[in-house]
Amino acid sequence: MKKFLRGWAILWVVFRYGLDELVLTQFRSRPVALLARTLSIGRDLSAPRGQRLREALEQLGPIFVKFGQVLSTRRDLLPPDIADELARLQDRVPPFDSAVAVAIIEKAFDGQPIETIFTTFERTPVASASIAQVHFATLTDKYGQHHEVAVKVLRPGMLKVIEKDLDLMHMLAGWLEKVSAEGKRLKPRQVVAEFDTYLHDELDLMREAANAAQLRRNMAGLDLVLIPEVFWDYCRTEVMVMQRMKGVPISQMETLCARGVDMAQLARDGVTIFFTQVFRDGFFHGDMHPGNIQVSLEPQTFGRFISLDFGIVGTLTDFDKEYLAQNFTAFFRRDYKRIAELHIESGWVPADTRVAELEAAVRTVCEPYFDRPLKEISLGMVLMRLFQISRRFQVEIQPQLVLLQKTLLNIEGLGRQLDPDMDLWSTAKPFLEKWMTEQVGPKRFLQELRNEAPRYAQIFPALPRLLHGFLQQQGLGQREELQRLLEEQRRTNRLLGALLPLLLGFLLGVLLMQLYMRW
Repeated sequence: MKKFLRGWAILWVVFRYGLDELVLTQFRSRPVALLARTLSIGRDLSAPRGQRLREALEQLGPIFVKFGQVLSTRRDLLPPDIADELARLQDRVPPFDSAVAVAIIEKAFDGQPIETIFTTFERTPVASASIAQVHFATLTDKYGQHHEVAVKVLRPGMLKVIEKDLDLMHMLAGWLEKVSAEGKRLKPRQVVAEFDTYLHDELDLMREAANAAQLRRNMAGLDLVLIPEVFWDYCRTEVMVMQRMKGVPISQMETLCARGVDMAQLARDGVTIFFTQVFRDGFFHGDMHPGNIQVSLEPQTFGRFISLDFGIVGTLTDFDKEYLAQNFTAFFRRDYKRIAELHIESGWVPADTRVAELEAAVRTVCEPYFDRPLKEISLGMVLMRLFQISRRFQVEIQPQLVLLQKTLLNIEGLGRQLDPDMDLWSTAKPFLEKWMTEQVGPKRFLQELRNEAPRYAQIFPALPRLLHGFLQQQGLGQREELQRLLEEQRRTNRLLGALLPLLLGFLLGVLLMQLYMRW
């Protein structure tokens, strides 16, 4: 019943804000129009359509806000007025009462007053998102050092709100699998389960703090991106305290250009950061919309990215990384046969799929998009064509890569804003080829040897004893096998000994019978 009521509530918001006229144009009919007017008596559609869409997503809750955040990066697919309004969802979601934020912090710190936790605390939030909001503060650590920090506070009551929508999504995914063979191939239940995991992870700010710390270590030697330091003594499930970062939001491109930031280089650095996190570390920022990215203008770190909000990160296994890298490398080399073979080897398509047919299909989709600047490539068209091919060849969607696919969309949208003329292929190809060389070359062999050295050090002293035991076991096994064969031979001999007199008697009887008949 709760799912049913939530479904009707979503439908009411759609009609209330006139989204039926925006997204259901091709399905408009008199019954739909009558239902819309009935459910939303007195609705006011005087506001611009982009504003109505943004306000509807805000009212529907955090899941829908995140959907709007992803859409806001795709200005090539959206009208400018809608893209501008959706961009406000990235860091300008209406904040909750600061008194509530202070109460949450004090409760997390066992009732301590806010004045004893922080030296100063700005009650007006500097950013408000779908899951939490951020306040600036200062603190004095246990060593007496002063720090400027950002305090992230979880929105109250988020778990109940999210679980209601996720229950509805799980139900709809189950229906889709039952009524549609195509829907079953897309694995909607597994996709929703992945989304469920990521959203619940965002509700634990201790987990986000751990993600930030891991990314900070991984990116320490790259000198392309800054990750804030985490103050662990001040982190709780509902509160996260980290270093205050000073930068300009990447969406303020005019300001960055006026200050002398090389936007083309910034776009290339973004691609390098993404591919490093994915293929070198297998641990990547999974929510890279412009609201979570700034650019440093400080003299010592001028032009570097600043990453914020680490609630969603993605992880890849060694198999995933190798598979993706081989696919990307084959794609950049236009080796479509290898792409087809990889899909078959990995089990993404049925084993009896003809390589030549899949190769031709991939070539048809990908070949027209080479040697073009990013501004001339319609990723929406590419994805649509690939989806048509996937249905033909029964390609199974891999749920573990859904977050990576979403992040790729964010990166592509960000790259389009920074440098529409950037050639994504030529930027990424050298990186991937170098990575592949390191995976199979002498450097990789030495690295694996170094990693396994402690284990070898434990095994080597016991190696003679282990080898002797193995040989003894092998010898014992061989003796047992020989004994069994000898016993079988004796049994056979006894059987032949018992049958031999009978056989000789039978042959003698046959011989006497022939002699008698001749006589």
